[in-house]
Amino acid sequence: MARGKWICSYKRTTLLFCFFNIVVALFVLRSLYVSIYISSRNVSNNVVLYNPDQIRKMEESIQIREAFKPVELIKLVKALEGEFSRENVAVELPRHLKQKIVDEILLRLRSINYSSIGIASEREAVESWRTEKLKEVKLALESETSSSTIPHEEAGLILRALKSDWAVLCEEIGLWIPAVVVNEEHDDKPEGAEEFEEEALPGRPLSPECHAELHTDYDGSAVRWGLTHHKESAADCCQACLDHASRAKEGEKKCNIWVYCPSEFGCHSPDIYEHKHQECWLKYAEKPRLNFKDKYPEWYRNSHPTAPVIVPWASGVVSARVK
Repeated sequence: MARGKWICSYKRTTLLFCFFNIVVALFVLRSLYVSIYISSRNVSNNVVLYNPDQIRKMEESIQIREAFKPVELIKLVKALEGEFSRENVAVELPRHLKQKIVDEILLRLRSINYSSIGIASEREAVESWRTEKLKEVKLALESETSSSTIPHEEAGLILRALKSDWAVLCEEIGLWIPAVVVNEEHDDKPEGAEEFEEEALPGRPLSPECHAELHTDYDGSAVRWGLTHHKESAADCCQACLDHASRAKEGEKKCNIWVYCPSEFGCHSPDIYEHKHQECWLKYAEKPRLNFKDKYPEWYRNSHPTAPVIVPWASGVVSARVK
């Protein structure tokens, strides 16, 4: 009994427990040491050692980059960034100040004479109010005892809002007046230059012998009907008239009048036919006589109210070339 009590005694149990704790602690310390040692070796393996020549070359490259650094440009960019940042910080006016500005502008606009109201007068009235208000707030800032109705602490906000942040303020209060557009005609034609026709016939240019006239039709006996005779351009129609005259036999009528329809929408004429685009009429008349010039006759316009006033026909008398 005494020996069994000694084997299972409290003192022996305590010693065994302490010994076990010491073994566990040593095992943990060994594990920590091994991990620290391995990580330190990895770090030392990753370190790159440069020789003096490589270090000298790196220092030279750094000096070269510093020498070519655009110092002035960097200063300008920083200055511009500072200006933009100051401009973007707009003054936030209190609601009652915005409402007061709106009321004053509306009162100034209502005072405009209605007989002369317009965009220019409205813009002038708003700019006049702004100028007067700037003077008022400047006086309020210069003297604390100014008789101005604007408090000193609000005068600074209004001054900046009307001066540098005017566009932002106009957008916030909904003030928009369109710009005045002035259209001026500049006559840059050299002196002595000939006036040109406002309209130009499509296609290649006409020769002087064609004597082309816009919005014109000549009467005469048709030697080639345009209903079935089409040409690409007025110049081709005129050339067809010249060719017809040169090939005509003795005793035959020689073309001395050409009439062409240059409009894609067709051409009207005081007859029963529907005239199409590119019709080329070749005519002959001993004494060519105008059917119409620029406009239809009054009697035709009265009887044909849907016909256009301006006639798109083009024609010319080429008798000077006919032999």
